[in-house]
Amino acid sequence: MAESLRYIALTIAALCSLLGTCSEPPPLTEQIQYRGKLRVITRNSPVSYYIGPNGPMGPEYELVQRFADSLGVRLELLVADNLDEIIPAVESGQADIAAAGLTITPERARQVAFGPAYGEVSEHLIYKLNTGRPRSLSDVVGARLEVAAGSSHAETLKRLRHTHPDLVWIENPVAENEELLVAVSTGEIDYTLADSNEFAVSQLFHPELRIALDLDKDRRLAWAFGRQRDQSLVAAARRHFETVLESGLMADLQERYFGHAQNFDYVGTRTFLRDINRKLPQYRYLFEKAAESSGVNWRLLAAIGYQESHWNPGATSPTGVRGMMMLTEATADQLGIDNRLDPTESIVGGARYFARVKRKIPERIPEPDRTFMALAAYNVGFGHLEDARIITQIRGGNPDVWLDVRENLPRLAEKKWYSRVKRGYARGWEPVTYVDNIRNYLNILEWKVPDGPIQQASRSIDAGITLNSDSG
Repeated sequence: MAESLRYIALTIAALCSLLGTCSEPPPLTEQIQYRGKLRVITRNSPVSYYIGPNGPMGPEYELVQRFADSLGVRLELLVADNLDEIIPAVESGQADIAAAGLTITPERARQVAFGPAYGEVSEHLIYKLNTGRPRSLSDVVGARLEVAAGSSHAETLKRLRHTHPDLVWIENPVAENEELLVAVSTGEIDYTLADSNEFAVSQLFHPELRIALDLDKDRRLAWAFGRQRDQSLVAAARRHFETVLESGLMADLQERYFGHAQNFDYVGTRTFLRDINRKLPQYRYLFEKAAESSGVNWRLLAAIGYQESHWNPGATSPTGVRGMMMLTEATADQLGIDNRLDPTESIVGGARYFARVKRKIPERIPEPDRTFMALAAYNVGFGHLEDARIITQIRGGNPDVWLDVRENLPRLAEKKWYSRVKRGYARGWEPVTYVDNIRNYLNILEWKVPDGPIQQASRSIDAGITLNSDSG
């Protein structure tokens, strides 16, 4: 298909050149298809694009990759160093699209054309806990307020200056929004502005951050395009987003990247950040070696271990589960684990058990939903997960989509529903919280703990157990 379109575009261009009868170039979409690539400028951000443990990730990345696929071309990403580079790149034609979590603002709309809105965010004034919450913008006057140059937040402050003429701020030409949120959390600056989606994710890493004021609501997110007369690319994007919304993909992306951030726990997050520095170096080597043998991401294993025991190898519950990964005695016996309180054996056992559970999840279920369901099954049992999937199907949802199954897991505690399935009652709200917490921990580990030299454990990995793949 793409090759045929390129051939047609080339033929038209050649005829125009020879005959001199064509006054208009081919539509932009055909030019892109002839070129064979869609050039998209974006930015490194948890709400746009970043490199995860398995490659490129981010809601904007997934949306624009699918759009390139629909055009039959490859995606070429240009990653801006700063926000104020993004709009000029589209204006100059260096990029076909800006997909960078941009909000539609009057100033930007004079420079570029926006495609269909695909989401809404609010704009917040952010401060640090225990520094005194400003009750109005008048309380901010005289403090160090900083925003990124070229950001929508700079436009907001210019507008607000009409009613608050004493308002002063710095437009940082090199910092991203995420860096300024960090600066607030460390006390380097007093305030910054942030969109609600960025704040929700950043608060997981910087739990001292708080919302002082809501400055603007219902700010629409959209891709930016050049203002050329040919709007064929904008029209194609509109069709793409219609498909994305109708298919439920947009809701899935929102849940996948932001759903876990809704359950913010200030005390728990601060403790986790401290334990990353205090405890994780003792056990990272064990998690990495268990990952090698099981094929499970080591950060995911570490996140499971923290949810289970807060990385306490001596943890014991009243129900008899024990150790770093809180294995039952029966599970340990099945896995050949002799000493559940030994951190090496416990981590290896937990890795093997999770891999075993995940193999039961149908392979047709795509990632990351398959991992989320495996986590739920690790917590509540595979049988109860299957019951929740059956309830999901009965209620008209998709049993292969975590968002739908997540909604129905709590119904395992409702008699009118658990009486209709095979395994009966279960505390179905627990696996929902369990998965959300692990996703939070994993997200923080992916951003805070870089790959690098393995931190050797304080004791030898050789504890009389063979680190081979579990084939059971």
